[in-house]
Amino acid sequence: MSTARQLDVALGQRGYPIWIGAGVLRDAARWRAAIRGRHVLVVSNTTVAPLYLDTVLAGLGGLHSAHLLLPDGEQHKSLARCGEVLEALAALKANRDACVIALGGGVIGDLAGFAAACWMRGIDFLQVPTTLLAQVDSSVGGKTGVNLPAGKNLVGAFHQPRAVVIDTDTLSTLPEREYRSGLAEVVKYGAIGDAAFFAWLEEHADALSARDGAAVAEAIARSCLHKAGVVARDEREDGERALLNFGHTFGHALETASGYGQLLHGEAVAIGMLLAARLSADLGRAPAADADRLERLLLRVGLPVALPPGSDAEALLSLMYLDKKNLSGQLRLILWRGLGAAEIVPDVADGAIRHRLREN
Repeated sequence: MSTARQLDVALGQRGYPIWIGAGVLRDAARWRAAIRGRHVLVVSNTTVAPLYLDTVLAGLGGLHSAHLLLPDGEQHKSLARCGEVLEALAALKANRDACVIALGGGVIGDLAGFAAACWMRGIDFLQVPTTLLAQVDSSVGGKTGVNLPAGKNLVGAFHQPRAVVIDTDTLSTLPEREYRSGLAEVVKYGAIGDAAFFAWLEEHADALSARDGAAVAEAIARSCLHKAGVVARDEREDGERALLNFGHTFGHALETASGYGQLLHGEAVAIGMLLAARLSADLGRAPAADADRLERLLLRVGLPVALPPGSDAEALLSLMYLDKKNLSGQLRLILWRGLGAAEIVPDVADGAIRHRLREN
């Protein structure tokens, strides 16, 4: 068996383990125990499958399994592709005790998890994230869904996995841009609620950029621990969990405006976090010096901090009004009072947002 660190998402009878370690994917005895039925559908994409699908299938010996490969890219996180997963489950003759394994990044995890939530009103699924961004964020917490042309993640469901299998070895095959995109979500955890972790990230920025194994494993574990705690306290985002969306209202608007796949999710979140930090300073809610620290750290780990050329402030503001955190047609932004102190702020004036979008 592999040496894996186990964290737990405490949700009573629906709680589940997160296993983090090198080679944990090859430790089938560990993760197969989370599969309760005999029908298993592995959903992956054409980039990840050639690398890891055989390892997963080898661990499913004796079960009635099938696999479905989808094209790679955010533009494929759609209702149409979700329909393909459901059709594959039908072809497998999957019962209520079937299991979907999501093998890939956040797109596959969100899409396959949503299909699992829909099939027969909800079946089991395992998250096997192979990107840093999915390992520290989207694989934990049960948010599933797909995009519409009108906006990102507008269709979805809360559906918790049976387990999360994080094999840090998979990061060795991750392209540099994808890896750096994942670091944005790591930085987020320090920014919103753990100033000491943010300082640790500043100290280890070079090691993280170089993919030092010990530093990366520690960053993943601390990020997952933070998110697991938030999810346990606020599973359905009625309060504290909304803070995990720091930078995301701006970021999702940027992703939609630029066309899904042109700007990676973590890149958009990095820009969005700095916009939120600068807007907080504009409003007198936080020190500008903390926004400066955030900008320096994002740049050190190779992330963008400026809006793409040609960005239209009015179009971005319009897209922000489609954000799921909004209530009664009013924007609710996640801003901060400084490092480690994020907060939900309703009724931010459109003029202040326009000004920040034009100044960035």
